[in-house]
Amino acid sequence: MAFALFYVVAIIILALHFTGWLARNNLEWLVLLLAVAVFPAVLYL
Repeated sequence: MAFALFYVVAIIILALHFTGWLARNNLEWLVLLLAVAVFPAVLYL
């Protein structure tokens, strides 16, 4: 269940990033946080 929730949050963050909403509200660090959260899984696979 947490895995599915992570995917939903990641999709929302990416959608807000590509629409420019994160940049307008100084929340671009959420994209970096998402990348750090995914990085261990990439190394594991």
